[in-house]
Amino acid sequence: MPEQTKRKPGYPAARIVAPTVVEHLAAHMAQARELGVTDFAPQPDARTVEAVINASFWASLRREEGHSPKISLAFLPPEVAGHAMVFERPLPLNPRDLARLSPAVEGPGTHLGVWPDGDALRVWGTTRRVPTLCFVLEVVEPGLLVVKYRRGDEYDKYGTVAVLEGERIKVVDEAGAALPDCPTLLSSLLGFEAAAPAAGPVNVLTQLAVSMRAHGRGGSLLVVPGAGDGWHASAARPIPYTVTPFADLAEVLAVPAGERNRTAWREAFRRSVDGIARLTAVDGATVINERYELLAFGVKIVRRGSTRVERVAVTEPVVGNTSTVVEPSRLGGTRHLSAAQFVHDQHDALAMVASQDGRFTVFAWSPCEGLVHAHRVETLLM
Repeated sequence: MPEQTKRKPGYPAARIVAPTVVEHLAAHMAQARELGVTDFAPQPDARTVEAVINASFWASLRREEGHSPKISLAFLPPEVAGHAMVFERPLPLNPRDLARLSPAVEGPGTHLGVWPDGDALRVWGTTRRVPTLCFVLEVVEPGLLVVKYRRGDEYDKYGTVAVLEGERIKVVDEAGAALPDCPTLLSSLLGFEAAAPAAGPVNVLTQLAVSMRAHGRGGSLLVVPGAGDGWHASAARPIPYTVTPFADLAEVLAVPAGERNRTAWREAFRRSVDGIARLTAVDGATVINERYELLAFGVKIVRRGSTRVERVAVTEPVVGNTSTVVEPSRLGGTRHLSAAQFVHDQHDALAMVASQDGRFTVFAWSPCEGLVHAHRVETLLM
């Protein structure tokens, strides 16, 4: 693929991570082919990935009318972008033009289309639809970039390949999904369940995690077995907001798979997910069961019995990370400590904790290690 003729000074992380991005996309393509998928986005080479990252990084450091750019770039030609807005004259892929365009395309779901034009990469317009396995780069804030790809379902969260923050590079370790103690949520975020076009969301917990993180207030969500009220033993009495099992989300998910591509179903699903996620902003934990029925919110977690959680294993699903065992107080504030204690007492439960600063931790019991395992997954949710 062609290089840009005019460049800012090179961003070292772009050149370092570009070959890895290409390898990740190629691996997902191979997995998708095994599932019978043949309709893919065109794949960039390492030089193209480097050029897109480089231009986006320098654009992220500019300010347009006092605001930092927040943009998303997708590598694809306009003819495969569906109903797209195409410029009469494509724009050069450079930091200045990206920053100037940013106010027009800021917001979820809108991408600037990038494709070779002669001897240079150019921005040809905007699109809201991109094909499976499309290479996407999102500028989150100054110096913070997320390399993504589109999974099979256009409504599902994009898969994360890497996060670049200044000189720091975090490459997602997708092999983590094969760990014996890997919880369902982490498996979904790391795996490739959506390689084939799907009729519904890849994983409801993933959607709940994204929505919890988006409201920015922090919160805790506990997922307990579908039958019984054994979790009550870990809740302070009285529980302020106990509800008759509220099956709004469960009823939406009961719709036959063939009807889930309808816009009305998508909107109902999003409303139900956001409704539960908003409850996590209330002080205390929100509790749902494995059938996605709401049981309570505002729950204060207490220790059951006399055993206090003293050690927690912590991992982050990025290449080079190793598991460490720490005291629960090292993980964060009261929410994290309470979630660790809950899982310590309720081994068959899952706890999801969002921090106001964007961190997101999934707590699950590890039979292999015999202790609570804290999975730091904010990298996968960006």
